[in-house]
Amino acid sequence: MAKIKITLTRSIIGRPETQRKTVKALGLTKMHSSVEVEDNPAIRGQINKISHLVTVTEA
Repeated sequence: MAKIKITLTRSIIGRPETQRKTVKALGLTKMHSSVEVEDNPAIRGQINKISHLVTVTEA
């Protein structure tokens, strides 16, 4: 499968707890931190939930 790179570009301060937990579940810890994950429907669902906080690129 293809890999995608997810980067946290906006702060989670003041965000609802569900969005904070989603960011943590993806492995993002600090601003501008990035992770490479396999592209699958579960990951895409998490990205859709926090799409306003992250940027996604093909790895």
